[in-house]
Amino acid sequence: MIVVGGSVAGLAAAVALTADGHRVTILERDATPMPASHVEAFERWDRRGSPQTRHSHAFLGRLYCLLRDHAPELLAKLIECGAEELRFTDIARRTMPDAVLEPGDADMTLLAVRRITFEWVLRRHVIDSGRVEFRDGDEVTGLAAERDPITGLPSVYGVHVTTPRGGHEVLRGDLVVDASGRRSKLPDWLEAIGAKRPVEESEPCGIFYSSRFYRLRDGVLPPVMEGGMGQDLGYMKIGIFPGDARIFSLTLAASPEDDLLRSVLRTPGFEAAAAALPITCAWVDPAVSEPISDVHGMANLRNTRRWLVADGEPLALGIVAIGDSLIHTNPITGRGCSLAWVSAFLLAEALRKEPEDARARALLLDSSLEREVAPWWRAQVQQDRDALEVEEIQRRGENPYQVERADGSQDPKAFMRSLLREGLGHALREDITVLRAFMRVFNLLDSPEDLMRRPELMQSVLRAWNERHTKPPLATGPSRAEMLDLLRRAAA
Repeated sequence: MIVVGGSVAGLAAAVALTADGHRVTILERDATPMPASHVEAFERWDRRGSPQTRHSHAFLGRLYCLLRDHAPELLAKLIECGAEELRFTDIARRTMPDAVLEPGDADMTLLAVRRITFEWVLRRHVIDSGRVEFRDGDEVTGLAAERDPITGLPSVYGVHVTTPRGGHEVLRGDLVVDASGRRSKLPDWLEAIGAKRPVEESEPCGIFYSSRFYRLRDGVLPPVMEGGMGQDLGYMKIGIFPGDARIFSLTLAASPEDDLLRSVLRTPGFEAAAAALPITCAWVDPAVSEPISDVHGMANLRNTRRWLVADGEPLALGIVAIGDSLIHTNPITGRGCSLAWVSAFLLAEALRKEPEDARARALLLDSSLEREVAPWWRAQVQQDRDALEVEEIQRRGENPYQVERADGSQDPKAFMRSLLREGLGHALREDITVLRAFMRVFNLLDSPEDLMRRPELMQSVLRAWNERHTKPPLATGPSRAEMLDLLRRAAA
């Protein structure tokens, strides 16, 4: 098996495929030698082809369960390097002491670990297994294919590779797995062998974002995340991401159209915003933590999906794609690595069920991805469309959560926003059934579309919304105008 790309998705494919006895060759374009330890990796591992390693990441319950059930020795190595298990059961007991827990609640466990640590341990584990050849500095320039005599489709039997010294070879394999990420050249490669280009849908995420890493000071306990790991103020999204070795990161995101908020891409603006936000201010208190990285920014983000099956037929045989090469969504949700692992294990399952028939295997994988991964892409596209509308309303100085219009009628969109912001916010703190349902979706264990089939959840949220005026207000944060004033003063 040939895997194109040696980052998290490609390494996940190696873990899943070698567990079934397959031999795997990983081709990684970056020629960046691995540091001696995960500690050095954070300080000096230059992953030029994977700039997101310097940003916040979440490793969700679905990924944790795959590690626990299929690669327990890898999970043990991550914990040995400082990764921590953040259990839903602990959160529920702290928030609702009288709540009745269920056996499946144990699956909702997040792994608190930095992306760079996760990738270093994962690569080391894969290489040490002895079942994987890892070739860094080898760049794939195209697919090697012939025409399948039965289906008439292009049948891929390998890849064209340029080596670090400028040489060229055709590397043969039983299957080629594209795990090269969101900048994948697979559409061009397919077209070059006579296949149709994949149909692609892509929409802007509507954000740029900035991240910074901090270390908790010795003897200091991490602040309690009363309001969860994230918050959306409309004009700005905020995330707190616990990591390994008492290190955490903060991410601030805003619209690329909002030039006045771009100062959070620089240290003074980022620190001023973090100190002013109720959800993060305790974390950046100098008595609690110290920054250990620069502020890193990322932009030009899109929700993108490609289809390698058209009209019930694969575009080509012997080639599949997983992870961001096929489907990628807004990184602020932290789903990328976890969905890549889901894709990798779905691929291994398709190979077990269809070891000989390449066409049947491709169709089976496509249907599995449609069921297990695509719902989060669809949900994110819709969520980002609404977020763009909210941000635009706020930039006009209006309130996107104002339910009653000037003429006395109700704005249905504003009602739904208010319902989710205040009704859901309170219900998540009071009703274990609502908290469990939304955390299962957050952890990729249940589809987001399943929530719409449970009217009792909406009834609980609606009840909490109707009673919102009798409850303590949810922590929010500065208005956009107040935040802009803070940022101007920070810049000055």
